[in-house]
Amino acid sequence: MTIEKGDFIRVSYTGKTDEGHVFDTTDEDVAKANSIYNEKGKYGGDVVIVGAKHTVAGLDEDFVGKEIGYTGSITIPPEKAFGQRNPELIENIPMTKFNQRVQVGMPVEVDGRPGMVIRAIGRMAQVDFNRFLAGQTVTYDYEIKEKIDDIEGKVKGLLGLYIGKDLPVQVNEDSITVDIEPELTYNQRWLMSKRQIAREVIDNTGIKEIIYLEKYNKEILEPKATE
Repeated sequence: MTIEKGDFIRVSYTGKTDEGHVFDTTDEDVAKANSIYNEKGKYGGDVVIVGAKHTVAGLDEDFVGKEIGYTGSITIPPEKAFGQRNPELIENIPMTKFNQRVQVGMPVEVDGRPGMVIRAIGRMAQVDFNRFLAGQTVTYDYEIKEKIDDIEGKVKGLLGLYIGKDLPVQVNEDSITVDIEPELTYNQRWLMSKRQIAREVIDNTGIKEIIYLEKYNKEILEPKATE
């Protein structure tokens, strides 16, 4: 069965720069070996919708026409990866904009824009606001592990992709209910992603409505005793 645009697939991958530096992976051991392990991250493979821009364009396009179980590698130029570098996105920022002492290589945020300090002299810091790995050719080694056909698996897959959580999902005739952990109320990733998750579920399945349900009980509401 060949993969088509709109299919939900589980894919494992490792992304490398031209120099062989691993910058992203779904393999926990590889992440640890390359010092990019995130203890809050979700490993073992991501569920993506082919053609939905869940990965860089070059990798997303390469999925089409492949078979389940396919293992391979693809080298992707900047325009199909993280974009070309734009010199105009390198700006001089006054040190007074920062609430801490900046150093070269430090990630910063200026007026809501993420960037990297590439130079710091006197009262000014030079910040690169280009996208991470912009201008670089990258290589992805990947495996298409499975195609997801059931609605529950699709929803759980998107929840894992966007917020790294495995939440209870109940499928009704044409609607889905997702039980939300109370802690997610203040989770920025959740607040920014829940509408997009609902949109992608409705646009790519027969589901017409997705319901996010928060539950509270005495155990949740009572503060835990401190030792």
